[in-house]
Amino acid sequence: MKPQALQLLRQALNRPDADFRQSQWECIEALLRRERLLVVQRTGWGKSMVYFLATRLLRDRRAGFTLLISPLLSLMRNQILAAERLGIRALTINSSNTEDWPEMEGRLLRDEADLLLISPERLANDSFRERVLQHVAQRVGLFVIDEAHCISDWGHDFRPDYRRIVRVLRALPPNIPVLAVTATANDRVVNDVAQQLGDLQIVRGPLIRESLKLENIWMPSPSERLAWLAENLPRLPGSGIVYTLTVRDAERVTEWLKRKGIRVAAYHAKSENREELEDQLLRNEVKALVATVALGMGFDKPDLGFVIHFQRPGSVVHYYQQVGRAGRAVNEAYGILLSGEEDQEITDYFIRTAFPPQAHVDGVLAALNEAKDGMRTYELQEHVNLSYREIEKVLTLLSVEDPSPVMKTGGRWFATPVVYRRDAEKIERLCELRHAEQGQMMDYMRSSRCLMRFLAAALDDPAARECGKCAPCSGTSVTPRKVSEQLTNEAALFLKRDHRPIEPRKKWPNPNPFEVHHWSGWIDDDLRAEEGRALCLWGDAGWGRLVRRGKYEDGRFDPSLADGCVEMIRAWNPRPRPQWLTCVPSLTHPRLVPDFARELARRLGLPFVECILKIKANAEQKTMRNSFQQARNLDGVFEISDAMPNGPVFLVDDMVDSRWTFTVLAALLRQRGCEAVFPLALALNNL
Repeated sequence: MKPQALQLLRQALNRPDADFRQSQWECIEALLRRERLLVVQRTGWGKSMVYFLATRLLRDRRAGFTLLISPLLSLMRNQILAAERLGIRALTINSSNTEDWPEMEGRLLRDEADLLLISPERLANDSFRERVLQHVAQRVGLFVIDEAHCISDWGHDFRPDYRRIVRVLRALPPNIPVLAVTATANDRVVNDVAQQLGDLQIVRGPLIRESLKLENIWMPSPSERLAWLAENLPRLPGSGIVYTLTVRDAERVTEWLKRKGIRVAAYHAKSENREELEDQLLRNEVKALVATVALGMGFDKPDLGFVIHFQRPGSVVHYYQQVGRAGRAVNEAYGILLSGEEDQEITDYFIRTAFPPQAHVDGVLAALNEAKDGMRTYELQEHVNLSYREIEKVLTLLSVEDPSPVMKTGGRWFATPVVYRRDAEKIERLCELRHAEQGQMMDYMRSSRCLMRFLAAALDDPAARECGKCAPCSGTSVTPRKVSEQLTNEAALFLKRDHRPIEPRKKWPNPNPFEVHHWSGWIDDDLRAEEGRALCLWGDAGWGRLVRRGKYEDGRFDPSLADGCVEMIRAWNPRPRPQWLTCVPSLTHPRLVPDFARELARRLGLPFVECILKIKANAEQKTMRNSFQQARNLDGVFEISDAMPNGPVFLVDDMVDSRWTFTVLAALLRQRGCEAVFPLALALNNL
């Protein structure tokens, strides 16, 4: 059997001299004996080759198909191609190929597939479970869980839908071989996964990456890091990945590097062309993808020359998983960690929002208990003051509980008789763990000892040792640490000119929140705002921190912000040109925005007219969490006085988040005959 497996390995890799890595064949052999394994091996070791070869050999023995649970679409696309090289007929049913589902389901039911690859979220789909999974569960020949650390909420990348895997496993025949694989699990996570999945044989290998040259560089200012990237990216070998913590930073870093003539592209969860972007990187058509964690687990480019982090990740485990993308099949690759002053604030935010508070859970359950016919997710927004995403998070966490206090039928959510109370002590322990991991990452950033050994030891690798290649081991910098002062100044100016569009809303919320104004459906063209502009991102480098200081510390906005807005308006050049300026009134800060708007109007040579009157007190808009609540909170709050002049107008506010204040006021101004309304905000609040 081993000679046949070796021949298949060489066929898959297209290398006649290829051989099994340590423990690879032993894992395949164990699966052929129908054993259950948890394999923890470094990235690039060849975990996918284990389950592909096992699939082929089991199918040759007339075993059933392999059911592979995989977390990311990028991983799915890579694995489908790898499977085809072995003659494995692989199917995937996911959100990107809905038009192919009927054909895929038919082929699976006719036993015309060797491997079915699905995401854990697919297990939550009622139709998939009823139409497909229930009919083929008894024909599964191998059950594979990729990135198995996601099962554990003690891990760095817990995904609630992974909990459904345990239920599926219980429904399978007991003699089905099981393979769970991961590259990023310490002892605590390994033990938790093994406990949830049952009796597993654990196979662990060394995690040291021989080819990686690691270095950490503290650069507090984003402008310094932008300058460093512009200077050093062209010097690094091959192509690679630049990781950022947020979508907005991925977009901004991409724009800066493009202006410097470097071919890059932004990659994140909101990217519409992710498959094409991956292909561009695989074909070395871009120097780098500037990516969030959306490009992470499973993306396989063996000759990736570098991984750079624009900010410090929240855990050492997370960092190892990402930097391990580089240098799989080259002798030398670079892993450079840049770290700045905003890192802590961003990772604190992620920890703070990881688990829904008990009040969120209580609100959703109370609304569902009162609903006779259940509710769709968007309908819950009328009854609970939570964002759509927060509601989804609550429903997902509740639905994977066993027994669950909620159930979904026909697209509607219903409460069950189960009495639920979240484990507050466990959540507190998890949050404490996340903060401890954050502290460990800071220790790594400051470490003067071998960086690779630090990472391996953090993952409880018993074979952790010094690498001899990182900056501390070699006693010299792996890459230049100093950057051009001129380039840093250019980057600082770029950040100050990081103006953001304010897209006009085109539809009123559903269900209708307006009892006074009676607006509903699509927003008519004669009520809609024009595209606006925000000077900066809230609290960001450039203008953002000056805006925050003015609002919460000084009680007035620095006059230089008006200069920045004048420059922004000149570059924007809105048409038809506004002929006057007004602002959003506030009862809590009655002079803050009007005083700034008056100064801006003076510099623009336009009249400032306070024609918007606040006639009813309401809650602060920032406390409203979804579109229904935000729009209803503004219903009947404002009116337009007879002092409104003719002509297009700039409508000024300090902050813009949901855009509903601008949307409602634009509609009121347009109803009174205003030709065009151009929203203008100092800061856009959008992480």
